[in-house]
Amino acid sequence: MRILELIIDENQEDESGVDQIALVDSPAIMSNWMKFNEQKKVELKFKIQDKEKRIVSGYFMIADLPIARMDDEGKMFYVVFRKDTIQKIVNKFMRNGFNAKINLMHDSNALAKDVYVIESLIIDSERGIKAPEGFEKVPNGSWWGSMRVLNDDVWSMVLDGTFNGFSVEGMFGQDKDFELPETVINKIKEVIKKYKANKGE
Repeated sequence: MRILELIIDENQEDESGVDQIALVDSPAIMSNWMKFNEQKKVELKFKIQDKEKRIVSGYFMIADLPIARMDDEGKMFYVVFRKDTIQKIVNKFMRNGFNAKINLMHDSNALAKDVYVIESLIIDSERGIKAPEGFEKVPNGSWWGSMRVLNDDVWSMVLDGTFNGFSVEGMFGQDKDFELPETVINKIKEVIKKYKANKGE
C-alpha cells in the first residue's frame, strides 16, 4: 500500500500551505472525517455549537489519518498529514491573516463575507489542550476550530444542511513513501467499505 506524507515549507515566500477554508455540502465516511475531492481539498464535518451566536465547530484537519487518493492511472494510494506539518500549516495560516478567507464549495470567486475563524486549537495532551467536550478524541496535532457565520444567507444554508462540513485547501508537497501497520491498513479497509456502502456501490 503506497502511503505519502504531505508537507509544506514554512518560508513565507513559498506558496505551500492552507490558504482558504471552505464550507461544503458533502461530509463523508466518519463522524469526523477527512477526504480529498481534488489534490487541494480536505473536507471535515462540523457541528452547530451555538445557534444564537451562529458558531459552528469541528476539526479542520486530523493528524495521521490516511486519506484515500487516486493517481492519474486510476491506482489508489493514501496520504497523511503528520502533527508537525499541521503545526506548520496552522502557524502559516495565522501568520498570513487568513482567518477570514472562507469560501463556498471551493469556489475562490464565492468568498463568504462575514464568516471567519474565531477559535483555533492544536490538540496537544502534553500541553493540556484536549479535544473540546462533545468532540471525539483525535491524535495529538489535529487542528480544531470554530467559525462565526454572520452572513444571513450562509447561516440559512448551514441550518438547512446545505453546508455541513469544513474543507481546507492549499498547496502541499509530497515526502517519500512509507509503510503502515497492519491494524491501520485494516481500519482503512473498513472505512472504504463503509464509504462504498453509503454510496450504494
